[in-house]
Amino acid sequence: IMKLNVGDNASLSRTITEDDIRAFAALVGDNNPIHLDENFAQKTRFGKPIAHGMWGVSLISTVLGTRLPGPGTIFLRQNTQFLLPVFPGDTITAQVTVINIREDKPIITLETICKNQGDEIVIKGEAVVMLDKIK
Repeated sequence: IMKLNVGDNASLSRTITEDDIRAFAALVGDNNPIHLDENFAQKTRFGKPIAHGMWGVSLISTVLGTRLPGPGTIFLRQNTQFLLPVFPGDTITAQVTVINIREDKPIITLETICKNQGDEIVIKGEAVVMLDKIK
């Protein structure tokens, strides 16, 4: 069993494709044309389709559940700020960093950040998660 410490971090990177955006839309039912319709998206402030913001949050969830803290982790709370759009072809790195470990319960708080390939922060926030047991 690994011992968690403040400052521990983990990350993963994924490149989003147009197919991923269509699949995410089909999975969750969010067919907002800003994600799926090139003509509609051209008339928006972004000028082209953007990925669903929750796709990036899903990457954070993947890090939490598979890397740090890892299997068995349960989300209790996530606050999220969407700072920049994510476009098809962008490579997003989701990183979580332990910022607090409760002494009385198996609950930890983590900083959550997604950056694009240009090292710009596109999503930032904070997650509170519960572990099966204190690690």
